[in-house]
Parts: sequence; C-alpha cells; structure tokens
Amino acid sequence: MSDQLIIEHLVKRYTATGPAAVHDVSLKVAPGEIVALLGPSGCGKTTTLRCVAGFEQPTAGRIVFEERLLADGKRHVPPEKRHIGFVFQDYALFPHLDVADNVAFGIPSRRQRRAQAHELLERFELSALARRKPHELSGGQQQRVAVARALAAAPRLVLLDEPFSNLDARLRQTARQQVRELLTSRGTAAILVTHDQEEACGFADRIAVMSEGVIVQEGSPRDVYRVPQCRFVANFLGNANLMRVQADGRTGQSVLGKLPLDRPATGERLVSLRPESLRISGNPTDGVAGRVISREFLGAVTRYHIRVAEQELLVVSPETAADRFDPSVGTEVYVTTTSTAVVLNESP
Repeated sequence: MSDQLIIEHLVKRYTATGPAAVHDVSLKVAPGEIVALLGPSGCGKTTTLRCVAGFEQPTAGRIVFEERLLADGKRHVPPEKRHIGFVFQDYALFPHLDVADNVAFGIPSRRQRRAQAHELLERFELSALARRKPHELSGGQQQRVAVARALAAAPRLVLLDEPFSNLDARLRQTARQQVRELLTSRGTAAILVTHDQEEACGFADRIAVMSEGVIVQEGSPRDVYRVPQCRFVANFLGNANLMRVQADGRTGQSVLGKLPLDRPATGERLVSLRPESLRISGNPTDGVAGRVISREFLGAVTRYHIRVAEQELLVVSPETAADRFDPSVGTEVYVTTTSTAVVLNESP
C-alpha cells in the first residue's frame, strides 16, 4: 500500500535571510496511520503541520497527498481544496453557531448534513449540548466539538495541533482515547503535534522527534524510547542516565563497572541507560557502591537519585514486592544494570 502523505525535504523560512523554521524535513504517513510530531516549543513541528494544511507556503520541498501535489515551492494548493481536517490548539469554534451547527459546518452535502452531524454528536456524547454555544461549554466539551467538526467532512487525513493541551490530566487521557478510537474506526490518518512525550507515545503508532527544525529520529514509540540515537532524544523522551564508557567490542567500562552494549563500539563512547534498567540493593555483591542523595515516592514507582563516584544516577523501582528494598536518603546502596546500554551516535 502506497503512502498517503509524502513530505520531502521541506524547508520553511519566514524571512529571506533568517534561519529556517523547518529545515529538510522528510516524513511519510501511511493510510490510517497516526503519527506524532514530538518536540519542544520552537522546534518547527507546528510550522510543518501548517505547511501540510496549506496555511503556510513552503520555501522549498514537496508535499504530496494521495498522489496529488499540494506544494513544491512554486505550486500551492489552498487549504480549502486539500480535503484535510485541522484541529487548532484553541479549537477555533464559531462563537455565533451552536454545537450542532459547528459540527455540521464542514459537511458539504446539505441532504446528509443533519444525519451526519447527529451521528457525530452521539459518537462524541454531545447530543445533549447540541444547542449550546461554545462559550457555554467546558474545555473538554469544546475539544470534542472541534474534533467532531474536523471529521465531519470525512477527511482522509486530520492534523491535530496540541488539541489536548488545555485539558486537565484525567480528561486529557480520556479525550485522547476517544479521538484515537474514532480515527481508528474510520481508518483516518492523523498527525498529532505535541511536546508531551506521554501523549505522543500513548496516541501515535509512530513518532518523529524534532529538534531545531529537523527530525532527529523516528520509529515506533517503543523503539525510539528503548533505543535513542542521540543525547537529545534520550533526554527528551523520558529520563536517561548518560554515561561515558571505554568501549571494547560489545562491552564498555563505566562507573558501574563493565556494561554490556547494544552494538559493537570502540574507544570512548556515550551510552544511555533508562532509570528502570538500573537496580539497587543492600547486598555488596550485587553491584557498585553508591549513596542515596534523594528519593521520591510516586505511587506506582519510587524514584531514587544515587551518587556513584562522581556521577549522579536516576533509578526507578516499581512498588510491586511487599519486601522491596526501600533505602532512605544517605543510605549506602549497590547499583547494577538489568539491560544493555545503548550506544549513542555522538561523541561524549
């Protein structure tokens, strides 16, 4: 099956002499696939999304949707002719229209408008709110209306610009699940822009991590989390212990002693170990000595900061065993690893 959306070497500059907001971004989205553009503020993810939507004209590069050229630096198809849905961060609902009319606005067929709008209102549990105006709704209700309106015209691709960021944590999780289920049931592809790594990993089939206008790594959430390719990804997608090792093949000498490496390497290298890949105990035969400098109980896990030699390490231990080792601040502990260290593609 061919890719539904193809972005090739996308560049966007807002001034002729200024730096590029987006620099040489290439990305493909398959039919029905949900992709997250993940990165900090100012990294270019929203600019990329707006170029796909047609709100911005690329400086260079190509955007092809369903084998139709949308933009190539010269050609620019306007947003209303792209048949792509868009959900804004602030929802951008029409304040003078009620909920039902907001949802029905994007349905081209007058004959089917009422039936399709009614179906979407029921699907998003909005039927009881059909005659309310946007200002009479909560943030979560407005978010559902915005998504329903974007899907009303049955687009093959929906672009989501941080649509869950204004919701509280519990409502955000529920809204993500509802939107994902609807997109999946309709076979609608989507691109989500977010700076929240939990949101990206929980919502998307694939994530593309952006930094300073470029995609630095893409893959499934599990693969990108487990095997980061650079320091930025290791630190941005969760927490990471970055350590220098003297590598010799598939092992490296570190402050934790000899570590197994995920691939062969030689010389001084930088490696990453996730906090859950480290284990602490009170048994001197279990690893290298360290000292607890802080601890945080977080419910399902406890997070420890351990000083080993001159390095501070983060260890996360699950609250699963009744007799689990739970040292207090100042206690001497022994640290070992339970997995291979990931060799990063950059110098220490």
